[in-house]
Amino acid sequence: MSRHYANKQGKAAKAQNWKETVLRLWRYLSVHKGHLILVMLLVVASSVLGLLGPYLVGQTVDHYLMPGQRSSLGAILLIIALVYMLFSISGYLQNYLMVSISQKTVFTIRSKLFGRLHDLPMHYFDRQQHGETMSRLTNDMDNISQTLNSSFIQIISSILTLAGTLGVMLFLSPVLTVVAMTVIPLMFLGMRWITNRTGPLFKEQQKYIGELNGFIQETISGQKVVKTFSREKMLMEDFKKKNERLRVSGYWAQTYSGFIPKLMNMLNNLGFALIAGAGGLLALKGSISVGTIIIFAEYSRQFTRPLNDLANQFNTLLSAVAGAERVFSLLDEEIEGEEEACISLETLQGNIEFRNVSFEYEASQPILKDISFKAHAGETVALVGPTGAGKSTIIQLITRLYEIGSGGEILLDGYPIRSITRNSLRKRMGFVLQDPFMFRGTIMENIRFGNLEASDEEVVEAAKKANAHSFITKLPNAYETLLAADGQGISQGQKQLISIARAMLADPSLLILDEATSNIDTITEIHIQEALYRLMKGRTTIVIAHRLNTIQRADQIIVINHGEIIEKGTHESLLKMRGFYHRLFHSKLETASG
Repeated sequence: MSRHYANKQGKAAKAQNWKETVLRLWRYLSVHKGHLILVMLLVVASSVLGLLGPYLVGQTVDHYLMPGQRSSLGAILLIIALVYMLFSISGYLQNYLMVSISQKTVFTIRSKLFGRLHDLPMHYFDRQQHGETMSRLTNDMDNISQTLNSSFIQIISSILTLAGTLGVMLFLSPVLTVVAMTVIPLMFLGMRWITNRTGPLFKEQQKYIGELNGFIQETISGQKVVKTFSREKMLMEDFKKKNERLRVSGYWAQTYSGFIPKLMNMLNNLGFALIAGAGGLLALKGSISVGTIIIFAEYSRQFTRPLNDLANQFNTLLSAVAGAERVFSLLDEEIEGEEEACISLETLQGNIEFRNVSFEYEASQPILKDISFKAHAGETVALVGPTGAGKSTIIQLITRLYEIGSGGEILLDGYPIRSITRNSLRKRMGFVLQDPFMFRGTIMENIRFGNLEASDEEVVEAAKKANAHSFITKLPNAYETLLAADGQGISQGQKQLISIARAMLADPSLLILDEATSNIDTITEIHIQEALYRLMKGRTTIVIAHRLNTIQRADQIIVINHGEIIEKGTHESLLKMRGFYHRLFHSKLETASG
């Protein structure tokens, strides 16, 4: 089973670009060149001191203990103690500096990654699990951080120690060096066999962690739906399957990587035995001294220890590179671009015109077909039609959350909407949606989200206009009441009133109301309608509503079905036509009265 699984994962890992990922990580690290040079100097000093300690111990045995000279023994022991003390201090300093460098590097990457999320087009979030994206910001970044903290120093130190140890061993005894090196091919073959299997497995492990996080995040967010439909058992089965995939990949990754210390310990002991045996024979012949054998015994361990460390760090590095590759793939996602000649709107009157607009989210699946209409400044235009007719898509296009491509043109105050920067466009828009989103924070902070420069007095005034002030002041801490995630603790209607206050504070020129009175009780709806009429006054307003009694005052009602405009006019004129709107309106009345 293990061989089959490893081969299967090996195929999945072929696309991994090791060299490019490591080079990109280095570009972020190299910003701190001064500190990195200091770390390198400390690593060199630490490696030299690490080599010097065993050498001095061997010399002490040959020149002081064996001959029985005790006069200068105290001085040499003091020097040995000083060497090991400096070795420890240099190790502490290099770790301290490297932690600082790695944390600054990770801070930079994570900040860039979070910023990139806000530059990504909406279609990225449509096709990507939110938990998977969160996993790249958290798990993968933590993996990179831990590796940079330890692996960079460890790899450089191990390489220097290997080179220095080999040089000293050759100087002391080429014969014993050859004996000590006999275990190296075995180490190489063993490590190659292990890492060929752990690399693909660590990559799959990171992938499955992201998938599991995404599944958990969605399940927690949809707990009400899960419980009301009693789908706990089904989701538990799905969770077990995903968790099992993570368990299997993690099991084999850790199992194979766990062979490394066992292999190294076995080869260390074998190398020590070979050196002790060969060294004893050479000492009996007078070819080498006892001190040299002691030095070699320590150096043989010191030689295999860096190999062991390199092997362990290589596995850690494999996992970190797999995470870094996922992070960089997100950074490489295509962002929302602006045309070079885009203008920034200083003011917006609110004249909107759709000219023969067609749109599709996916190829050969048209959502809008040849849509044309005008909304003059200050008018209220209602979009009516069955679910899936394309009403919300029109809103998405006006806000440039999606682009129309070559399928027609949208004009705003006479300018093609693609020629207006998204930032200046959206700054002059206000939104009241069916499911208003509340951030974790106070009510004051949630309303101020509409205008970050607004004073407390302006926030309160906006809440009064939105009919929200009354219920807010009855809360335990009034405007300083802390809301939980997504406004848990207050009703849907109260969240909607806060959302209207937020839009009031933004003072937009163009207002978007997307089923703002859906799922609201009748009494609350009256308060919301009063607030909305105040908000709509003097502003171009695009309204989507299933409750047709809420749009009877609209200057223009556009009826959409299957992505096409089938009727246009006022409430009275559409009723006189006795067409689709007439049937829709009376069916709603019958439903309401029933």
